[in-house]
Amino acid sequence: MLFRSIYDFGDQLLIVATDRISAFDYVLGSGIPDKGKVLTQISAFWFERTAALVPNHLISTRVADFSAAARAEAQTLAGRSMLVRRTEPLPIECVARGYLSGSGWKDYVAGGAVCGIALPRGLRESDRLPEPLFTPATKAQSGHDINISEDEAATLVDPSVLARARDLTLRLYAEGAAHAEACGIIVADTKFEFGLLPDDGRPAAERLILIDEILTPDSSRFWPRDTYAPGGPQPSFDKQFVRDYLEAIKWNKQPPVPSLPDEVVMKTREKYLEAYRRLTGRDLA
Repeated sequence: MLFRSIYDFGDQLLIVATDRISAFDYVLGSGIPDKGKVLTQISAFWFERTAALVPNHLISTRVADFSAAARAEAQTLAGRSMLVRRTEPLPIECVARGYLSGSGWKDYVAGGAVCGIALPRGLRESDRLPEPLFTPATKAQSGHDINISEDEAATLVDPSVLARARDLTLRLYAEGAAHAEACGIIVADTKFEFGLLPDDGRPAAERLILIDEILTPDSSRFWPRDTYAPGGPQPSFDKQFVRDYLEAIKWNKQPPVPSLPDEVVMKTREKYLEAYRRLTGRDLA
C-alpha cells in the first residue's frame, strides 16, 4: 500500500490515494500531480458503472460523508479518498488478460502457455487472445506478483469463492473492455481484487464483493486503440514516459532512485488525465 494511506474506522476504512509513482519495483522521489485523484475518480466511475454486476466496497467519495476528524482535512482528502466497507481480502489478485503482453507474453515465449493455460502456436507479442483468460496471481509484499494456475489458486481460496471470483473477473473485464474500446482505449489486461463481507450466515461466495481499485491506469494495461499494432510492445497510458526516461539515463535499477525532470512528470500526468477524460467523459474534479 505504498501509494495509499489507509485509516481504520472499525467496520469502515478511509483510503487516500497519493501521487507517488514506482518504476522497476522502486518508488521514485518525484510524484505525478493529480495521479491519486485520477485513480480514485476512475475507480469511483467504474464502481458505479458495474454495481449491477457485483456489489463493491465503496460507500462514498464525498468528504462531507466522512468522520469529523477526516472532514477537518477536507482540502487534502477531496477528490482522492474513498470511504469503504471493511472486508477480508482474498489472498490472490484476479487478473483478466485479453491480449498477450507483459508477464503473459514472457510465459508464452518460455512454454506456449500462460498460467498453465495452453495457447495456439505462432502468437505475436500484443496479439489479441482467442478469448479472455483468467490468470490469478499471488500478492507480493514487494516486487512483482507471481502468476499461478487456477489449480494453485484453489489451494489458497475456497473453490466456490474462486469460481465466483473467476466469473466476476471475466464479466467485469468484458464490460470494462467494451466501454474502453468505444472510448479509444484497449484494455490489454487488468487485475481485480475481491473481499469477503463478515459472516452473516450466507455462503462465502455470496459475500464476495469488489474492492481496491478497478480498471485504472495503475491496475490495467491501457493502449491507444488508434495506434495498436501487434508484433511488439504498445504505447501505454501510464508510466511509459517514466520508464523510457529511466532506461535512457541507463539507471541500474538500484538505489539511489533518481528524480524525474519536470517534462517527464508533466507528460506522465497528462497521460493519466487523458485516460480519465476518455473513460469518464468528465474533467477531473
